[in-house]
Amino acid sequence: MHPPPSEPAEDTVPGLSAGPVALAWLTQFLVGTDLFVVAPLLPRIAASFDVSAASTGLLVTVFSIAYVVASPFAGWLSDRWDRATVLVVALVLFSAANVGTALAPGFGLLLVARVVAGLAAAATGPTVYALVSTRARPQARAQVLAVVGSGLLTALWVGAPAGSLLGRYVGWQAAFVILAAGTLLLAFPHAFVWRARPVPADAVAPTAAHGAGRPPTRLAASAVAVTTLWAFSVYTLYTFLAVALHSDGRSTDVTWLLAVYGVGAVVGGQVGGRIADRADAVRVTGAALALTAVLEVVVALAFPVTWALACALALFALAAYAFFPAQQRHLVDLFPGRATAVLSWNNSALFVGLSVAGAAGGQIVHALDYPALLYIGAAVAVPACLLARGAPTARRPARSDRPPRSGRRPG
Repeated sequence: MHPPPSEPAEDTVPGLSAGPVALAWLTQFLVGTDLFVVAPLLPRIAASFDVSAASTGLLVTVFSIAYVVASPFAGWLSDRWDRATVLVVALVLFSAANVGTALAPGFGLLLVARVVAGLAAAATGPTVYALVSTRARPQARAQVLAVVGSGLLTALWVGAPAGSLLGRYVGWQAAFVILAAGTLLLAFPHAFVWRARPVPADAVAPTAAHGAGRPPTRLAASAVAVTTLWAFSVYTLYTFLAVALHSDGRSTDVTWLLAVYGVGAVVGGQVGGRIADRADAVRVTGAALALTAVLEVVVALAFPVTWALACALALFALAAYAFFPAQQRHLVDLFPGRATAVLSWNNSALFVGLSVAGAAGGQIVHALDYPALLYIGAAVAVPACLLARGAPTARRPARSDRPPRSGRRPG
């Protein structure tokens, strides 16, 4: 018989050591950089292949479609196979797709490479989240998810601009070669870190048997609705902010205002994760969505004055991004046995909302103006708030719920 794994100390927060959390953060940062770096590189890619700017937009579209379609299947597969194995295979495939992106001799093959990248990315993010959430102690689950998720947000305002500068001075292909090398190198530690770390006994919520026993159909549908509406509300503001500032003659303010937004988003994720670990996650998601709706109206009103806009953007990002780790914690608490599948549906919902925001938002800005788009985004956050508040909750594990430690009597 193998001896039972020793439990982590009671006061260990978060429930994972710094190494696995840092590895998960770096994975999210590199995958996020690959996602966000394409947009600023589109003009250079268009020039390389002698295609129109509208045609290069297909690179973003096919990546997103592949992600949305493949993510639920990848989550289902990851919950039935070893998650570490699925993650390693996905990272190797992602690396190969980026090499194909850099070396593609024609635009058609470049599109194929981005489809493969989207398929691989669909298996990386949710699997990383599931690995860290199921190994973190319940008291720190949302906090760990927020830390790992901040890698994706940091890519938004650090990785993508860095890749854009690299593309300007070295060539756009270099950015994808570096991303390919980075993700391939990360596959090696991922192959060993998660196998060497057993799941703590108290990391499984009391609802584990419920979550493992049946497909999360109803809950997945609820997550799709809430997360899609949230993503539409948030990314209508973000996607067209730079365009609106350029049209308003404030192009020089774009970089630092986006940095303010990015910092607010990272802080908001950390705050939301910490609060969700100490309070009911459903209440945190509802409160975050309510504040998102109010502050999006504030951003619309503050838009003409740059300093007021900066303050409003920081507050909006802080409130809006407090939602996501709390939502993830809520889903993992309800269905720990199907964590990757539920988080995959949640990520698909995010991409659907982001895509609809890009498609519909452009038409709204063209027909009306940017502040009008923000009012619509705020209105969409209201039903999301109502849906979130009506979501089912999981019983939080009390101290007496935990199994007794080896050799000790229960307290």
